[in-house]
Amino acid sequence: MAESKQEFDVLVLPGDGIGLEVTEEAVKVLKATGQLHGLTFEMKTALVGGAAIDAEGAPVSEETIKLAADADAVLMGAVGGTKWDDLPTDKRPEKGLLGMRKALDLFANLRPVQVFGPLAAASTLKPEVVKGIDLLVIRELVSDLYFGEPRGIRDTPNGREGYNTMRYLDWEVERVARKAFEIAMGRRRKVTSVDKANVLETSALWREVVIEVARDFPEVELDHMYVDNCSMQLIRNPAQFDVIVTGNIFGDILSDEASMLTGSIGMLPSASLGEGAALYEPVHGSAPDIAGQGKANPLAMILSAAMMLEISCQAPEAAASIRDAVNRVLEEGYRTGDIAEEGSSVVSCSEMGDLVTERLSGQG
Repeated sequence: MAESKQEFDVLVLPGDGIGLEVTEEAVKVLKATGQLHGLTFEMKTALVGGAAIDAEGAPVSEETIKLAADADAVLMGAVGGTKWDDLPTDKRPEKGLLGMRKALDLFANLRPVQVFGPLAAASTLKPEVVKGIDLLVIRELVSDLYFGEPRGIRDTPNGREGYNTMRYLDWEVERVARKAFEIAMGRRRKVTSVDKANVLETSALWREVVIEVARDFPEVELDHMYVDNCSMQLIRNPAQFDVIVTGNIFGDILSDEASMLTGSIGMLPSASLGEGAALYEPVHGSAPDIAGQGKANPLAMILSAAMMLEISCQAPEAAASIRDAVNRVLEEGYRTGDIAEEGSSVVSCSEMGDLVTERLSGQG
């Protein structure tokens, strides 16, 4: 994408539950940022998840996938909810997200974990452990257990059996590993590859391919860590990590664990990247228990919009202005309920969006 581009087509997929609320605030902040930095966003809205099931009969339609493929970027809220829990696995809202990832070949999921200074005390870990953390989990997103075949539930002579297939092709590992090394070159030049190569053939192949890719990046330090040890080290000494690259199932678990270093999963944005398409979404779920009550934290979604500006729009200054505005609001003591501390001012989802927008404009 040319650096001079100032107009962008963005597909907005609010999803379900609090997805609608946090997406509204991210769009508000994105429009304000565009006005400040001379960027224009042509936004289209479509359905995904439970909302798409109710209105269109499937968790994601072919038309929505086409809109996503044609857009410069996709901004997406969370999907799912108790309303659809009794549907068959292949019909549930989450299949809309998985289907979009697969259809657009969004093979690399980036989940930055940064602790904003004002929130250091909000983490369940000691402030001195989490202070200054700046790590990135890169998760392979379209293979592994979530997509491997065969899969299913069947009757056997020994009882009913549920089965899934963990599998990777070498080129699937190669491309996400290369993405990790390329990104590490612009950071602190360290990659930690996480696997379970001592017991899984899938991980043995993973490690072989990562080592091969590393030869093309001699400036980057590579180490390997078993997933169980990595889960411990994220709590013990998270500052040791720069870029973590791992498979789909391990990355899903580790990135959620890492999110709690920040004090709340409501603070963690993400980007899912392919060769052309890109989807930006918060890591948190649809939280149906608080949906519609104004209690949701929109900051992960707002920070996901910042990632969109930096990666898809190649507008790092615009992205930085959002992050600076978020930090200002937090420094001033404003919190949603999930990150509230004694003495802080608790605000609603929409009020938090307004505050970030005002700080962008230099008001207040």
